[in-house]
Amino acid sequence: MIQATRLIACHECDLIHRLPLIASGKSARCSRCGALLIRRRKNSLERTLALALAGLVLFFLANAFPFLSFKLETQIQQTTLITGIRELYHQDLHAVAVLVMLTTIVVPLVQLTGMIYILLPLRLNRKVPRLMETFRLMQTLKPWSMTEVFMLGILVSIVKLAKMAQIIPGVALYSFMALIFTLAAATATLDPQTVWEQWNPDR
Repeated sequence: MIQATRLIACHECDLIHRLPLIASGKSARCSRCGALLIRRRKNSLERTLALALAGLVLFFLANAFPFLSFKLETQIQQTTLITGIRELYHQDLHAVAVLVMLTTIVVPLVQLTGMIYILLPLRLNRKVPRLMETFRLMQTLKPWSMTEVFMLGILVSIVKLAKMAQIIPGVALYSFMALIFTLAAATATLDPQTVWEQWNPDR
C-alpha cells in the first residue's frame, strides 16, 4: 500500500488530486474527466528487472553470433549486426549507419543497462548515484529504440533476396526477435511511480 502524501495533476484537465491509497494492481482516475491518473502494476520492479536481465543476455547473443547466412552455390557469407552497419558506412551512407547503430544497438543497450542500474539497487533497498537522472535519460531515449523497425526491414530484405540465394537464419536473428518482445514487455511493466516512491519514500 502507498501512503497518500503526494499531489498529482491530471494529465488531461490539470485538476489536482491527493494521491489516494492504491493497492498493487489497482488504478485511480480523475474525478472530473475520468482520465487515468495512475495504475499500480503488480510486482513491477521484480518483473521489469527479470525482463531486463533476460533482454541483456539476448542482446549479447544477437551481437555475438551470425545474424544471417547467404548461401549461393558453394559459397556461404555470414553477416552480423555490426557488419551490416559497417557495410553501410563503407558505402558512404554515414548518416544511415550511425542512425542504425543508435536505434538498434546503442539505445537498446542503454535502456537495458539503465533498467538494471536503477531496479537492482531499489530491489536491494540501496541507492546509487544519479539514479533519477538515469531514469529520465531512459524515458527520453525510449522513442529512439526502433528494433522492431529494423526487424521489419530485415524481413523485407529476406523476401527480396530469397530468389537470389538461400537465406539461413542465425542464432542472432532469433535472439534479436526475442529481444524485441522482451524489451517491449520490460517497458510496459515498468511503473515510473513505483520507481520514484521506492527511491524517495518520504515524498
